[in-house]
Amino acid sequence: MSFFSKMERKFGRYAIPNLMNYIVGMYVVGMVLQMLNPSFYIQYLALDASAILRGQIWRIVTFMIWPPFNNPVSNLIMIYLYYSLGMTLERVWGAFRFNVYFFMGVLGHVLAAVIGFVFFHQLWYLNTEYLNLSLLFAFAATFPDLQFMLYFIIPIKAKWIALIYGVLALQGLLLGTAATRIAIVLSLLNFIIFWLMTRNYSKVNPKEIKRKREFKTQIKMMPQGKTHHRCAVCGRTELDGDDLEFRYCSKCEGDYEYCLDHLYTHKHVTKDSADSAHGGSDQSS
Repeated sequence: MSFFSKMERKFGRYAIPNLMNYIVGMYVVGMVLQMLNPSFYIQYLALDASAILRGQIWRIVTFMIWPPFNNPVSNLIMIYLYYSLGMTLERVWGAFRFNVYFFMGVLGHVLAAVIGFVFFHQLWYLNTEYLNLSLLFAFAATFPDLQFMLYFIIPIKAKWIALIYGVLALQGLLLGTAATRIAIVLSLLNFIIFWLMTRNYSKVNPKEIKRKREFKTQIKMMPQGKTHHRCAVCGRTELDGDDLEFRYCSKCEGDYEYCLDHLYTHKHVTKDSADSAHGGSDQSS
């Protein structure tokens, strides 16, 4: 993510905060249009590559107003879900990185539509299905063990929901036409780039594997009750779960370690805040 850090320092001031508020507003307009005059969307607002190449560039944005379903109740539920996913990702990543991720998805949709028209002589009226799916994939990659209540009853982790949709997308890649494959790949290009840039390849590094083996050996040799890692926010240690991982935060001043659930969401510790906390404890004692 160092590339994004450099870009954020240069262009961060141009980011749109609370981007999902505007996307939801567009969906509401689309729901009204869906009920009153759906043909107007196809004629003037849809992602029509031939019209875009003729100068109707507003379609690059307006195609996003069309809601996911034709049923108002289903639309409201799904809009609320994707609003929650998007706002959570923005709070974790920051407005700039979330803007980049989202608009990369939009650009992928436009590019797919243009390629379909120029090279396949077909009009691909892509909606926001894969754009919303990219938000789900990014959320599952960031919070894989967070649980959703499927149909408000069945608890299911984000990673399993993403896996189900991932299998469906893979099926489209394997069994679909060339046009379908291009549409899927380019529409999900933002997640593909995100996954490649944030992938922790050290897990398959031989040196890292050896280090983990030595660490597990040391854990077995430690006196009972002793721990190597402790999250500075929730206090969990490696004894609380075999799947827990801990990282030091480079922005905190001092040796503060966090579990992955709090690595991106904690408040950074500075020298002034640490001194203030120690001063308060001294006075209370």
